[in-house]
Amino acid sequence: MAANTSPPIAQLLPAEHFFRVSLFLLLCTAILTLIGTGKIDLFTSLMATAAVLFRARRWWYGHQPELTSRSATFMVLCYLLFFPIDMFFVSRSLAANSPNPQLYAALISSVHFLIFVLLVRLYSARTDRDAHFLVMLAFAAVLASAVLTVDTTFLFLFFLFLLFAVATYAGLELRRGATGALVPVAAAMPDAEKRLSRALSFAAISVSIGAILCGTVLFFLLPRVSAGYLGKTSFNPTLLSGFSDQVELGQIGQIKKSSAVVLRVETGSLIQYPALRWRGNALANFDGRRWTSAERGAETLQANSDGWIALREKPKPGEARGEILQFTVLQEPMASDALFVAGTMLAIRGSFTGETGGLSHRRNYLYRDSAGSLINPFHNFVSVRYTGIAQLPTFNRTQLEVAGSDYPAAITDMYLQLPPEVDPRIPALARSATQRASTPYDKAAALETFLKTKYNYTLDLTGNPGKDPLAHFLFETRAGHCEYFASSMTVMLRTLGIPSREVNGFLPGEFNELGGDYIVRASDAHSWVEAYFPGSGWIVFDPTPDAPVVSATLFSRLSQLADWAELTWNDWVISYDFAHQNVLAQTFQTKSRNWRELGAAWFAEKQRRMRNRLSMWQVHHGSFSFVLPLLLVAILFALRYGRIGRLLRKLQIALIVRGKSGGAASSQIASRMYAEMLHLMGRHGYARTETQTPFEFAAAVTKPVLSPMVQEFTQLYSVARFGGAACNISRLQELLGTIRSELRAR
Repeated sequence: MAANTSPPIAQLLPAEHFFRVSLFLLLCTAILTLIGTGKIDLFTSLMATAAVLFRARRWWYGHQPELTSRSATFMVLCYLLFFPIDMFFVSRSLAANSPNPQLYAALISSVHFLIFVLLVRLYSARTDRDAHFLVMLAFAAVLASAVLTVDTTFLFLFFLFLLFAVATYAGLELRRGATGALVPVAAAMPDAEKRLSRALSFAAISVSIGAILCGTVLFFLLPRVSAGYLGKTSFNPTLLSGFSDQVELGQIGQIKKSSAVVLRVETGSLIQYPALRWRGNALANFDGRRWTSAERGAETLQANSDGWIALREKPKPGEARGEILQFTVLQEPMASDALFVAGTMLAIRGSFTGETGGLSHRRNYLYRDSAGSLINPFHNFVSVRYTGIAQLPTFNRTQLEVAGSDYPAAITDMYLQLPPEVDPRIPALARSATQRASTPYDKAAALETFLKTKYNYTLDLTGNPGKDPLAHFLFETRAGHCEYFASSMTVMLRTLGIPSREVNGFLPGEFNELGGDYIVRASDAHSWVEAYFPGSGWIVFDPTPDAPVVSATLFSRLSQLADWAELTWNDWVISYDFAHQNVLAQTFQTKSRNWRELGAAWFAEKQRRMRNRLSMWQVHHGSFSFVLPLLLVAILFALRYGRIGRLLRKLQIALIVRGKSGGAASSQIASRMYAEMLHLMGRHGYARTETQTPFEFAAAVTKPVLSPMVQEFTQLYSVARFGGAACNISRLQELLGTIRSELRAR
């Protein structure tokens, strides 16, 4: 058995240091991959990293393992008794905010157990069998990381793991092969050990790059058609809240303190539309502190055979038509089932079930409530990708000013509701701010301007808002975030008899020119107002003061580059399916056709220019027409009698003699000159057979004049070639010239 014949790790076999470094880098990469998921608690992360680094230092200096096999087994058995406590109490507390606490806690506790076993085995490893087991545990850690995350950090760390795994097994096989063999001690041959380590490093890098390239090709040729067993399960312990059917004042403000990316919206180019918003949900009922939705799941929208869900009929003749916008959203997991869209939606398509593959689109359906909000019944506990086609609203001020106040009963019944107790100062303030406005639209615009200019924006709310936070905002602090501005304007519009509602969503975000997408963060969470005007529908108002423009910095550019890589990773790796494969094949076909056409055109242009230049050169050098045939005849004559080959051989020998010292190149120079001598002899009938040694060939030459010269040449060649002596170049050249002259004379 390998366990019985394997040498202790402390024994210095060939590539021992290379093996130790590779193994510990492999273990460190596995631990970093788990930490990089962001799902491992801080205590476990620090302890595991410190334990690996401490053992690496002791192992490098040849210290024996701290634990025996029996004590290691005893510690693992004791941890099995602790495992239920970890799963039901320790890890359960870490998974309290997860959408699936039971599964998440079981996974985290299993990862804790995996790390513990890895560390115990590391501190008790003595044989090659233990090293194999450590590699398997490291691989299990990488598999666990693949379940916990799918971001680009994992991709980079996985490539490192692959490199160190190849290096570890290369060193391990060398150690196993040296077991029981008579090999010199590695410490006695430091130079050879360094060369071996460099060769193994180069081999590991080459094999890893080849595996990555082959794996990449196979991945794109064989796309996935389903999300896997855990595809619908989110292991995100904290989900962004604040966009549900019940929103309490202050929640949006808490969200805006986070810089986490929640949406990536691909538009291809920057949208020149001032009122662009990513609309989530619209809320109608307000009790003075909390907004709730008036109706939910009123309409079910089914997908067509092509996966598209139609959201609006074709525009009527004469109806104002705004700019059409097509966008693709990658929405991160949220504690909400709202979908975030722009403008007036015409159609939408996506894998809302959390599965990949073209067939899953046909099983999709959505809900749409009376406020026009789109609701995903499959819940957004995993990343959702969808494409929408929207119409950006047009703004006709003249039509809005003559809209009047003839509201439908369904609108007034739902969107004029007020809290049971409204501070009387709020209606008075609304009338005061709109006393110069005559139409409903003018009043809404006046309220928007009033709140923007008379109040300040802040996320740091001070004081106790009491039972009426709006009154506290309007008359005491006079500062707040977007939720307070939008709620105040909505309530004030309703006191004036203008139907309105609060809308939650996101600002456009930061446009990334590299990826052609908007990076929407939690800090872009926003609330605004929609007011209803007959003939025009719902119009957007934003009473929140504008935020200052932030100039681009080097850090922001690097952040955009990283986000572009993240978007590409999610688009072409995580969401890769048959549709992506089809697009990739079509793109490659188009690009390859363009490249062929460009290459052919470039070659034809170069060929035409060369012909023109040759023609012009021939016109200016007429004598060349007579010299060229003579030159060709001379070249053919030289080829016929071997002059060119002889010249090249002489030039080669001269370069070797000139480029190296006599001692450094004795063997090579002697071999070249001996080959030249054999070539001359062979041309004149003295060919050396394959079975003859150099001295046998020299003895076979019986001509009185040639024989002593050939024997002396052979003697000088053999001493330089096989005896390690310096090559007598001048004497060999002299003999070669004499042999050449004698052969010509004969």
